[in-house]
Amino acid sequence: MSSSPHDHPLPPARIEEVSDGVYAYVQPDGSWWVNNTGFLVGERGVISVDSCSTERRTLAYREAIRSVTANPITTLVNTHHHGDHTFGNFAFPEATIVGHERTREAILAEGIPAYRTIAWTEVDWGDLRACPPFLTYTDGVTVYSDELRCEVRHIGVPAHTTNDSIVWIPERSLLFAGDLVFNGGTPFVLMGSVLGSLEALDRIEELGATTIVPGHGDVCGPEVIGRVRGYLRFVMETAERGRAAGLSPLETARETDLGEYGGLLDPERIVGNLHRAYADLDGASLGGPVDLTAVITDMLAFNGGKPLTCLA
Repeated sequence: MSSSPHDHPLPPARIEEVSDGVYAYVQPDGSWWVNNTGFLVGERGVISVDSCSTERRTLAYREAIRSVTANPITTLVNTHHHGDHTFGNFAFPEATIVGHERTREAILAEGIPAYRTIAWTEVDWGDLRACPPFLTYTDGVTVYSDELRCEVRHIGVPAHTTNDSIVWIPERSLLFAGDLVFNGGTPFVLMGSVLGSLEALDRIEELGATTIVPGHGDVCGPEVIGRVRGYLRFVMETAERGRAAGLSPLETARETDLGEYGGLLDPERIVGNLHRAYADLDGASLGGPVDLTAVITDMLAFNGGKPLTCLA
């Protein structure tokens, strides 16, 4: 059975100016469905990086932007399709929503999925409506906040999902990493690939960012890349041992000592990560479909049959 060291109640979200006119919106504690966003303030308007998981959290994020500037929110960039980063898209009717073509496809295919109310503790999601990007790209697109160049790049390999993008601001050595980077929480790559995630981290590291806004957790430096890489290598090594012993991902998870990673939030993610690692080792296409119902059932079993903790 797993346990997560969540804080109750959660601290309030906070705004951090990570560079001149560039802000991270950090939502503690960064556990299930509690993500980070960010925004850039220019003379003509605001660019937002991602939205939030619930109507309440997204409206609070909009109010946080308003506490900094009255300029209109002109652009919303989605780093990937997951609901904690996109469910709140509908609350930005004035913005051009930008995302990878697969991000759009995934949101259209999934809508507002029912599993959010089945696997997790009760949450007031609000009146959500699926709202996909309507300006898409294949490899990347450049957006400008005044004269500040922001490179929105698809990472090029299935990693956290099949459609992960980063927002790289080379002039500031600043990276919005989306969920390719977790800081203080357990990375989760079920809908992507463990092997692909390791490659994606190499690509991120090559940028030489000095400041990283992760998808979850505190703003950090490049040292966090190594910690995420260490966890993913641990997952692959664990999967290799379990697979060789003829154990299922759930059985392997139950026999595994998480060691230095046991203190990360949401440790039950080891089960989903092992499902994906087994698929990677079996030679399945990176980011290919998995039996999501089976994986969620296994994570709940690992959690003692109780719903997973969600504090969104």
